[in-house]
Amino acid sequence: MQFLKILFWFLLAFVAALFTYGNWTSIQINLWGGLIADVNLPLLLLVTFLLGFLPTYLYLGAVRWRLRQRLTNSERMLADLRAVPPAPVSALPIAPAGDAQPIDEAVAAEGRLL
Repeated sequence: MQFLKILFWFLLAFVAALFTYGNWTSIQINLWGGLIADVNLPLLLLVTFLLGFLPTYLYLGAVRWRLRQRLTNSERMLADLRAVPPAPVSALPIAPAGDAQPIDEAVAAEGRLL
């Protein structure tokens, strides 16, 4: 899998080099105040790509950092909860078997019919 990853990046670099070689022309950009800048096309495309890519990449890094912090906090809370011994459960009193009424008598005593 690593070989395919390296092959992909080399192929991408090769295509970028071919594009750069084939489009090495100067472009005039009109700036504010009547200024005109002569910029090579590949450099202009690289700068515009980075202007769009870097803010998105930084935002993704911030989101991943925040989620990693939340996960660490949740794992710490879970470890703290697991460390606390459970409280003893008190047994409910159970009536002796001799005191129990048959079901029909209990329903009739409540005034319900089957």
